[in-house]
Amino acid sequence: MPFPYVLLSAAVSLDGYLDDTGPDRLLLSSPADFDRVDEVRASCDAILIGAGTLRADNPRLLVNSAERRAARLAAGQPEFPLKVCVSATGDLDPEARFWHTGGEKVLYTTDKGAERATRAGVAADIVGLGDRLDWRDVLEHLHDVRGVRRLMVEGGGTVHTQLLQQQLADELQLVLAPLFVGDPGAPRLFGPGGYQDGRMRLAESRRIEDVVLMRYEPTQPGGADLAVPADRHWLALACELAALCPPSETAFSVGAVVVAADGTELARGHSREGDDPVAHAEEAALAKIDPADPRLPGATVYSSLEPCAHRASRPAPCARLILDAGVRRVVTAWREPDTFVTAADGSGLLAAHGVDVVVLPAYEESAKAPNLHLLG
Repeated sequence: MPFPYVLLSAAVSLDGYLDDTGPDRLLLSSPADFDRVDEVRASCDAILIGAGTLRADNPRLLVNSAERRAARLAAGQPEFPLKVCVSATGDLDPEARFWHTGGEKVLYTTDKGAERATRAGVAADIVGLGDRLDWRDVLEHLHDVRGVRRLMVEGGGTVHTQLLQQQLADELQLVLAPLFVGDPGAPRLFGPGGYQDGRMRLAESRRIEDVVLMRYEPTQPGGADLAVPADRHWLALACELAALCPPSETAFSVGAVVVAADGTELARGHSREGDDPVAHAEEAALAKIDPADPRLPGATVYSSLEPCAHRASRPAPCARLILDAGVRRVVTAWREPDTFVTAADGSGLLAAHGVDVVVLPAYEESAKAPNLHLLG
């Protein structure tokens, strides 16, 4: 069953605490990192918290930047991501700021919790999921009913623990703050219990003022899974974009997404996008990015079909456009057949210039689906 890409986000002290036991929230992050979190929020379809975080912090969970909200609207998205709360009991303050700021809200709870929240007047779409809450039911509903493809989870520790223990987290963005809490009664990021085998993969570490951001991705036992969850998420999206292409008898339908190293989507495109009957997917996506964007060298291009190495409709094939943009990593689902070009080898051209090319055959059928009429 399909789930959203689940991104866990948290800041902790050097001794692993999320907060202290004082009456006010302990601010662990820095101004620059708060802005980074705002950018990540803007890149997501939904933001989720547990009932404990709602009660303790009374958060608003907004995208604060007017420019980022405008960019969401320009891309056809709601101004604010969907706000999600999960509560087994439904015992929540209907006056909390969470319910009265931003855009749409949804509460996932049990059937009894739904009755309680409805009686209390909680201003949200209240979804009862039976006698008990199951994270898979929550994620499936978010994906299938609410259309959520990228989910940011901002707490608390119980929610983070459960998602990681059940192997439902695709990424952990952890900020380490240079201070100690030292209070055994304070909340920690992760609780006790059984966790999946194997080490997590460090995808990025970055200094942001006086804090350090570390991005981790789960691996299979022994670190054998070379296709990290982010790759699977973005390549699946590229295959979905391929299905949006106007049909053609003379060109493949392809989707592409360009994603920065920190997981931010930079642009997306698909074949014959807009009014250009010969536009290629990678070309359409890259054209939307400032060539001077410093994130391009660390970005990944996800394309449902291998980028072309030869092309009659434009001076430069997509493999060359990728090289000229400085991108050093490409993930694709399907090697280009000889339908229109003999000895197509975009991957070879890219690899010859030092680009890391990853092919995920598990997505080949999805990539081929909008092209079956060309494949006999």
